[in-house]
Amino acid sequence: MELKHISRIQDTVFSQANFDSIEAFPECGGIGVFIGAVRNHHEGKAVKALKYTAYAPVAEKMIRQIEQEIQAKYGVSYVRVVHRIGALQVGDTAIIAMAYAPHRREAFAACEEAVERVKHEVPVWKEEFYMDGSSQYVEGCCIRKDHVPKATSHAAQHAHVHSESCEHAHQNSHQTMHLNANIYQWHL
Repeated sequence: MELKHISRIQDTVFSQANFDSIEAFPECGGIGVFIGAVRNHHEGKAVKALKYTAYAPVAEKMIRQIEQEIQAKYGVSYVRVVHRIGALQVGDTAIIAMAYAPHRREAFAACEEAVERVKHEVPVWKEEFYMDGSSQYVEGCCIRKDHVPKATSHAAQHAHVHSESCEHAHQNSHQTMHLNANIYQWHL
């Protein structure tokens, strides 16, 4: 059975039905799924809508690389992550990650790491629009307390807390410029 060609960065509505079916992987009994939807609040502010932007060719390539690395690391048969870009309303699906594995443990672990890595490594930017008319770009946070994203020693010196459950390295403007410069070094 041939697998579906799925764009990892999409500007239209998508669902689990767009992913390959578990029937194509008879060796798998575990399915890990994460679906992220737009919520109506963030850090005490009422959210009206979001806008995700990305440089799609680079983001697409990076997500595919993350999927391959996670597939090898956990020995899973299938890992896919699709991220939406464009304007989204409260309740709209922003990201779906799926992993198929022989057992649930590997499926859950692969799915979780895929989401964490995409949120922290892939150049997808989120702008939130609030009910009070203001807006701001926000950084995604990890959900695991034991997860520390890859950071340079300089960035590690600038650790901060986004909320009670999210600690990770802060990227100051110098490091962000350095990372943005690296984005354009990917061979397309």
